[in-house]
Amino acid sequence: MKSVEMQRVNGGPGRRVSGSGNSHRTGSVMQRGVKAALLVAAGLLLPAVASGAGVGISGAYVEARTADVYTGPCFANSEVGLVGNEAIMAWRVDSGGWDGVDLEGLSVLAVVRSEATLGDPYADSDAAESVLIVDANADSSQRRALEGFARGMAGELLAEVALVQAAEVDFDVLANGAASVTAGGLAALRTRPLDHRDHLCGNETVFYPPLAPTDAAAPGVALEHTWRGEGLGATWKSPGKRSTFVGRFSR
Repeated sequence: MKSVEMQRVNGGPGRRVSGSGNSHRTGSVMQRGVKAALLVAAGLLLPAVASGAGVGISGAYVEARTADVYTGPCFANSEVGLVGNEAIMAWRVDSGGWDGVDLEGLSVLAVVRSEATLGDPYADSDAAESVLIVDANADSSQRRALEGFARGMAGELLAEVALVQAAEVDFDVLANGAASVTAGGLAALRTRPLDHRDHLCGNETVFYPPLAPTDAAAPGVALEHTWRGEGLGATWKSPGKRSTFVGRFSR
């Protein structure tokens, strides 16, 4: 079994010249100088944009909940207030960093548990307890930056972090949109894209948006959604639900 680390959180004078001809020449020189400066600036910026430096941080995002997120009103009404108060959010940084710390190639997971169905606009579902899992390959400064990044992305959902842990994280997103995320023996997500089997009532839509900001995220089905860790007073398994998102983020 892979090891897991845990930490509790409670100049000289010039010659004067006159005449409109000189003024025109002076203006032309100035214009050429401005144009040259702009071209130099553009030349400096283009490599940065091409390398992705124009984006502070970007990467892949996977989310799973214990209630359907792609569903019709009838199914959603049967679940609200009863299930859907647990979720796992996972980020993999493909480029960039946070607070000046490079995080490329590292991952972080947030596991949350609320008293209400997450995303329910009629309940205080942002009042949640959470556990953070930071990539075991991160050094101490990167672990702090990963924690700050997750808090910055998830906002109020991570206002009450009960525990911060470190674990080996495997994070894969396939070309077809399927994803797999594992964090030691603590958490496991495995998803597939939606297909014809997942349209049950004909009125399905994305009933609950992702819990964290994304550039694009597609709903899917959880083949595996498991939490076995400590800190939240509960563990869970919730496979077979239309409860996942797989997408991209940038900030």
